[in-house]
Amino acid sequence: MDQAIYQKKHRMIWNLPNILTYGRILAIPLFVTCFYFSGELPRFIALGLFITASVTDFLDGYLARAWSQQSKLGQMLDPIADKLLVGAALIMLVFDDTIFGLSVIAAVIILSREILVSGLREFLAQLSVSVPVTRIAKFKTAAQLGAIVALLLAPLIDKNATYTWVIGDSLLWIAAILTIYTGFDYLRVGIKHLIEEDLKDE
Repeated sequence: MDQAIYQKKHRMIWNLPNILTYGRILAIPLFVTCFYFSGELPRFIALGLFITASVTDFLDGYLARAWSQQSKLGQMLDPIADKLLVGAALIMLVFDDTIFGLSVIAAVIILSREILVSGLREFLAQLSVSVPVTRIAKFKTAAQLGAIVALLLAPLIDKNATYTWVIGDSLLWIAAILTIYTGFDYLRVGIKHLIEEDLKDE
């Protein structure tokens, strides 16, 4: 392989935005492990890992655009890392009963939507169709991350986890409602193009 091409590929794979994305993925097993230990320290560590990973989600995209280091690898891994992080957090919060009762339904809605959107994105990518991220989708993400942070924090700052849990639980339901709305948008676009492709084949 030509040395210049090798160096270019190496820079694309190991640029800082991609390294931040790799770090977000590697943080997930550590985050999950924290839930298997009792006490406040593991919870603090889990909270710190989640907040740090969430910040890198903003940083990797910002730096990639600012430094013109956008790559197909980064574009593929970034949403995967986000979904893995959120999915792991919701599953473990259900696992330790921070999310319980009817609120488990909200968590299931969010997880189901992420699976649906991943499948639709893969299908639409084959048709060279992209669906831009809407402002509502950004609000959904903010509510989702805020809910998880509040729910991780609840047992640490509130003895009965009442007030902080109510905030987190409310944000979780807001995220679930916005998730249904944005998921419907993806589904509508997917069905539209699916019908168009079927009509072309006739």
